[in-house]
Amino acid sequence: MQLLMDIGRGALGMAVLIGICYLLSNNKKAINWRLVIGGLALQLILAILILKVPQVRMVFQAIADGFVKLLSFTEAGANFLFGAWPDNAWLIQDVNTDLAPTTSLALSETGKAVGELSIFKMGYMFAFKVLPTIVFFAAFSAILYYLGILQKIIFGFAFVMSKAMRLSGSESIAAAANVFIGQTEAPLVIKPYLEKMTKSEIMCLMTGGMATIAGGVFALFVMLLGDDSAIHFLTASIISAPAAIVAAKMMYPEDRPEDVNTDLEVPKEKLGNNILDAISLGTTDGVKLAVNVGAMLLVFLALVAMVNSMLFGFGDLIGINDNIASATNGGYEGFTLEYILGMIFAPFAWLLGVPSQDVMVVGQLLGKKTVINEVVAYLDLTQIRDSGVIQLSHKSVLIATYALCGFANFASIGIQIGGIGSIAPGQRSTLTELGIKSLIGGTIACFLTAIIAGMLSSTLEEF
Repeated sequence: MQLLMDIGRGALGMAVLIGICYLLSNNKKAINWRLVIGGLALQLILAILILKVPQVRMVFQAIADGFVKLLSFTEAGANFLFGAWPDNAWLIQDVNTDLAPTTSLALSETGKAVGELSIFKMGYMFAFKVLPTIVFFAAFSAILYYLGILQKIIFGFAFVMSKAMRLSGSESIAAAANVFIGQTEAPLVIKPYLEKMTKSEIMCLMTGGMATIAGGVFALFVMLLGDDSAIHFLTASIISAPAAIVAAKMMYPEDRPEDVNTDLEVPKEKLGNNILDAISLGTTDGVKLAVNVGAMLLVFLALVAMVNSMLFGFGDLIGINDNIASATNGGYEGFTLEYILGMIFAPFAWLLGVPSQDVMVVGQLLGKKTVINEVVAYLDLTQIRDSGVIQLSHKSVLIATYALCGFANFASIGIQIGGIGSIAPGQRSTLTELGIKSLIGGTIACFLTAIIAGMLSSTLEEF
């Protein structure tokens, strides 16, 4: 019975999201419904194969476990740089992933569960154990790219999507590349094609970047949520690719088929002159990404605290804070950004399959991911899950994990315009025109992925 209810809720959610894509389409008559059905079917088949078929799951679990093992090697370098020193001076030796509460839990005046997880420990763990994994994985990815291994993996995924959904060669390659190397690096894989790509193809490229995550950030999220989450992040990134294509091709269908390049060929250029040069370039890129992630967290968390202080003061002024606290049974202490985002995104959380008692909390996370970024949202999810202040069900945590797994936020619009525009200046006007649409499309793709996870959640083990 529960499975039938999950499927029913999931079907309703999918229908609503597909309906939104249809309403926002610039050419409803040109929508290729065969592509839409094929994309949704491919997404569902991949999810069932990876999560439900023991033999296939075993393979992907082995990949995820290997990935976790790979990340553990980062500690050798991190311990050398930040580990124990003489006279008990330390940075990370005592800052392990044990984030057990050290004080009684309470809600701060900003409405956020804090301290309890020991923000001090979490901050040091994040800075000195999590961020180094980004640097290491960027360098390792550069090695794979130099050796030509990553290109072969990308070609394999691109071949499947091109046949299942009849995409152009550049669209297929870009969608596959987004699964592994993220929205800033994927366009480089199709650099020779960028200037001649149609608006529909550019929309597909941008939406795919919004709906997936880069390998380095993948590593970060595994460190935050735990090793058991690796299989779910791997699955989410893979099955969001066809979902992104569906959303993009509905919102901006191809109207210039004669200009589409059907060649499926991954450029052979290597990264660097030799393997040491590749490692050096990858490390440099990883440092830039790690510093960017850390700086964005610092700024956005500070801004959220500032906005919450003003909103809470306004709530006191008009006397609604006590009413909000009472109406949410203490879940929110007053009028805060978390409360506002929770109200806005709660209906979407329900459509994803989140149990009714958790829709406000998950809605808050969805809102933070969209307005700020996915890193802040995952940090909050980790704190909420581990603190015990708010009891989230396993199903809610699982759905949130999938729904947040993508770069669909406002900052990514600027990142894509700047990144893709720098290597294809002729497409800059198209990039600015499609920015908001690609954000919506990427969000919908992540939501479609989360719906499938919710439909299968009754038989997925906890993590």
